Amino acid sequence: MNRSEALFYRYGIRPILFRLGRGDAETAHERTLHILALISRSRLLCKTIGHLTTIRDQRLHRTVCGIPFPNPVGLAAGMDKDGVAIPAWAALGFGFVEVGTVTHHPQPGNPRPRLFRLPEQEALINRMGFNNQGAASLARRLARLQPAPIPIGVSIGKSKITPLEQAIDDYRASFRQLFPYAAYIAINVSSPNTPGLRQLQDADQLRALLADLQRENTELAHSDRRGPRPLLVKIAPDLSDTAIEEVLTVCTDYGVAGIIATNTTIGREGLTGVDPRLAAEAGGLSGRPLTARALHVVRLIARLTGNRLPIIGVGGIHTPDDGLRMLEAGASLIQLYTGLVYYGPLLPRRINRAILTHSKVQQ
Repeated sequence: MNRSEALFYRYGIRPILFRLGRGDAETAHERTLHILALISRSRLLCKTIGHLTTIRDQRLHRTVCGIPFPNPVGLAAGMDKDGVAIPAWAALGFGFVEVGTVTHHPQPGNPRPRLFRLPEQEALINRMGFNNQGAASLARRLARLQPAPIPIGVSIGKSKITPLEQAIDDYRASFRQLFPYAAYIAINVSSPNTPGLRQLQDADQLRALLADLQRENTELAHSDRRGPRPLLVKIAPDLSDTAIEEVLTVCTDYGVAGIIATNTTIGREGLTGVDPRLAAEAGGLSGRPLTARALHVVRLIARLTGNRLPIIGVGGIHTPDDGLRMLEAGASLIQLYTGLVYYGPLLPRRINRAILTHSKVQQ
């Protein structure tokens, strides 16, 4: 995809997509996901799309946390919570997909409206609240999909109805159901949209949660030939550098395989020129305003761990240059969400092409 094609999406296709559902961002998202789910049912259609969009080159391959990835560009959690369109995401050239965040109990999420576009800032505000069909439903869908076309990460979080003191039981139940189908499991303790969830990033609570899940991981691995699943912890960009260092110490002590940096932010820095009522909407901010902070957090983690702990970098990746900068900051893999909304489904191809070009220049 060259620059003219990117501009065609931005000025030709995107306005149409944004008008779906009479401008309601979540309705447009649901209808787009429905189309991708229909595409996923046709092997021929997925194969045809894949020939047009996917770059297959050995130089893009990565092995991270013991998992082979065809390329380092993944889909972030939240875009396809219930895993309904995985073959279509693979056809669009993603190297992996993270489904979820899913909870043990099915839940509708927060009241609508709960997803807001900020086009001038290329940003979104969401307070979805882990709306999903539940871990058991996702497990059944993933079982039917096997073997998966690309590695599937599964993000798990706490059900809203579960008290914080029972959070470990809730996570464990989801972990047990989804273990057989996950290439890795992401522990989401950083969403701002489930009351009290971010308290699980506190060192003592995180220790208890990780200790329990790693015990479960070891027990389940006894009957699974692939062994334990890599556990990754997803952290908030709003943590101080000191708090991030504490989280990393806990993660290292309990054998966490990697860090996903970062989730959405509750901050509103950089939202100049935005309708104050829109900027004041509760929820997590994603997209371009998060780019600098996400890069800082990834650089910090890479420095503190001596580049020994794999990082999935996510936050404000909208262009090939953004992707390259995130990888240069220390990320082993990257993920897209809001950038996909604003720059279209061929963004993974553009980033992978840039990675190949960059590698040639370095050679």
